[in-house]
Amino acid sequence: MRRILLTSALILAPVLAQAEDAALILGVERYERLDRVNRADNLLEAQDGLRALGFEVQARANPRGGVVHDLAAAFAEDAQGAERLVVALSGHFVTDGRRSWLLTAEAQAPSLFGMREAALSVESLLQVMAARPGQSILLLAPADARDLDETGPMLRAGLGALDIPQGVTVLRGDPSDIADFMEDDLVLPAADLSAAIGDRSDIVAEGFLMPGWTLMPEAVQDDSDPVTPDEDRLTAEAAAWDRAEAVDDAEGYRAYIREFPDGRFVDLAEERISAILAEPNRDARLAEEALALDRAERRAIQSDLTVLGYNTRGIDGIFGPGSRQAITNWQQSNGYPQTSYLTQGQINRLNAQAERRRAEIAAQEERDRVEAERLDREYWAETGAAGDEAGYRAYLNRYPEGLFADVAQQRLDAIEAERAEAAEIADRSAWGIAAADDTVSAYEEYLAAWPDGVFAEEARERISDMRGPSVSDEQIERARAQEERLQLSGVRAQLLELRLRDLGLSPGPLDGVIDDQTRAALRSYQEGQGLPPTGYVDQATLVRIMAGVVPR
Repeated sequence: MRRILLTSALILAPVLAQAEDAALILGVERYERLDRVNRADNLLEAQDGLRALGFEVQARANPRGGVVHDLAAAFAEDAQGAERLVVALSGHFVTDGRRSWLLTAEAQAPSLFGMREAALSVESLLQVMAARPGQSILLLAPADARDLDETGPMLRAGLGALDIPQGVTVLRGDPSDIADFMEDDLVLPAADLSAAIGDRSDIVAEGFLMPGWTLMPEAVQDDSDPVTPDEDRLTAEAAAWDRAEAVDDAEGYRAYIREFPDGRFVDLAEERISAILAEPNRDARLAEEALALDRAERRAIQSDLTVLGYNTRGIDGIFGPGSRQAITNWQQSNGYPQTSYLTQGQINRLNAQAERRRAEIAAQEERDRVEAERLDREYWAETGAAGDEAGYRAYLNRYPEGLFADVAQQRLDAIEAERAEAAEIADRSAWGIAAADDTVSAYEEYLAAWPDGVFAEEARERISDMRGPSVSDEQIERARAQEERLQLSGVRAQLLELRLRDLGLSPGPLDGVIDDQTRAALRSYQEGQGLPPTGYVDQATLVRIMAGVVPR
């Protein structure tokens, strides 16, 4: 219908008796999917100046296809009774060489037969303007052609060669330059536009342009009452915005903008549309959110992914980066789009795969258990079944948690208990002998055999009591020095050991080595002689031993 209205206006265009001039201003700076065109919407800053000069202005920043064609159709109707016409367009343009189009805000990579409502024909506007020769100006501010790097076959970015009707003026320039010209020169009452254009090197003029050309009228007195907000319209707009937010998708916000192009929430709607289009896999996210998965269901999904070998970095019911990556990997392996969000069908398939894998794991674990039990029994037959301590220990060393571990440990405990009982009997017997003799040497022999025996502490206390005051370090050092001077080694030391043995003491092996047992025998002898029990052979001790003096 919009195209029919616009075409009808172009073909019929009967002149009506109206005094108002007509203007169309469209500046597309923010595109949903194409690169931004800086300052493209600055053209609209001239619209108030045009209205002050009596123009009926159709203007919109960042319009979409439906709105663009509605505004163009309205302009075509206004143009039928207008004396002067102004059209200003800024944004991305494409051309097939003979025709040129302005791309609207929702346009994607354009193709010759795929633009539909997402483009406005420059040639159609020139046809409208041809009805007012000498009183029409078209201002074109295309984006840098390098900013539009994707076009279909037979199209290229930018403007083509225009077939300008007689009497129509066309100006081209960068968005900022055209906007400055409109605001500084175009809207000046009765201004000499030919001079203003000639003074600017940043604007290229084509078509009609004669010296002293004046397009704008003198200043117009505006006696109209100020427009006040319509309460019903504000209520309707609020309701439309609520509907858009409830749907929360790009089409919902576009519908609001189409219905209320000058609404209070247009900028916010544009931001929402940009955010929606910029978010990858938004539809998949919303679909998963609609499933309303609770935490237990999310944990079950994480468990299914984990059992299939996809690492979720935890099974906590929270779909963080680890879970999303695991979902993505599973989707890739199963031929699904890699969105990282799940559908109910995918959840069902994932669970079926996980249950099958769990059954496989359980079957393998059972096979492993049977094999491990077989090996366990075989090893028991080779070791523990023999009934000896070595066999029990060998079995427990390999199978500490084995089938027969309790039996082996119980039997070992019994063996160790018997051994401990026998050791205790031997300990008590040795103590009885030492206590009956009640000498230092007897107690020392007991300690040598049973250093950790039941009566070891008592033996040490008895030795201490029998020896009396302890020998000083100075006495020990003095005796050690005397022994070194005596050079007791080899045959001499062996002779000393022999004499100690003959005196009824236990110096240990007669090997010529003075060891701890020899020292103990020496201390016993020295105590019996009333000598300081240093355990070293000083001159007094050596003389008495060699003389055969028996200890008391």
